Amino acid sequence: MFFPSLNAIKAAHSLIRPLIERTPILHHPAIDTIAGRKVFFKCENLQPTGAFKIRGATHAVLSLDKKQAENGVATHSSGNHAIALAYAAAKNNIDSFIVMPHTAPAIKKQLVQEYGARITFCEPTLKSREETLQSIQQKTGAVFIHPYNNEQVIMGQATVALEIFDQISEPQTIIAPVGGGGLMSGICLAGSQLSSRIRFIAAEPQKADDAYRSLKTGKIQPSFDPQTIADGLKTSLGDKTFPIIQRYVDDIILCSEQSIVEAMKMIWQRLHIIIEPSAAVPFAALLENPDKIKSQTIVLVLSGGNVDFDRLPWN
Repeated sequence: MFFPSLNAIKAAHSLIRPLIERTPILHHPAIDTIAGRKVFFKCENLQPTGAFKIRGATHAVLSLDKKQAENGVATHSSGNHAIALAYAAAKNNIDSFIVMPHTAPAIKKQLVQEYGARITFCEPTLKSREETLQSIQQKTGAVFIHPYNNEQVIMGQATVALEIFDQISEPQTIIAPVGGGGLMSGICLAGSQLSSRIRFIAAEPQKADDAYRSLKTGKIQPSFDPQTIADGLKTSLGDKTFPIIQRYVDDIILCSEQSIVEAMKMIWQRLHIIIEPSAAVPFAALLENPDKIKSQTIVLVLSGGNVDFDRLPWN
């Protein structure tokens, strides 16, 4: 199992700091009352690219040597990793080639284009994404930066936990959304070395419950045509992320589509910030399943805020 030292994660944080934000943690007493405990929100939606993915993508790009980087970088992504990789590549004068499903949110397509990436659209299936990417790699020689199943990406995502522990005195539980598992596994790797008492909970839509099924069965379960508004959580776990989640995550809690919408609305209204549906999933899981989470001090990771205003879920 991949397990970088805390010093290695701190070095990753130092490396990426010039290109990322040390995102704030927000708190609202009305939300504490509703949730029946202290709830803090780590606002990764306020990153320059609108999501935590900037951490992992930037670390992966900066970890390449000159020869590796000369033909550019490539990936397949429905949105936030694509935006982050395009951003990191542009900041380092490296070409980027992005494969995106044609169904990706319009705002995410737009942001990838704005950072100068060369986009190739594909069908919204893993097979189509992988085959299209392979073709592009053969033509360009670009290095594949996987959205989550990549050690340098995971180390970048782990820096979220470093900041949480620096900003909040003794958090009892961290809840983050889980799709491919890069964020959740990174948080576990750093958090488990910072506290022996911290609990890690992953949150997932009921309609995209492959991580929940994977944890229950002890082997990676594929995601079959997930019909959730949380578009960032439709991917399956990877062979690098799953062992970490299997070892450190205390529970995976599911939530309904309606709960995701209500949680998203409440965060927009109370915290006055924009988040996307995937980012609302941890709060939705807490509101829908309060008895499953005993801790009185909780940090929820708001993973991103790249939302398509023409397709808001409450419309």
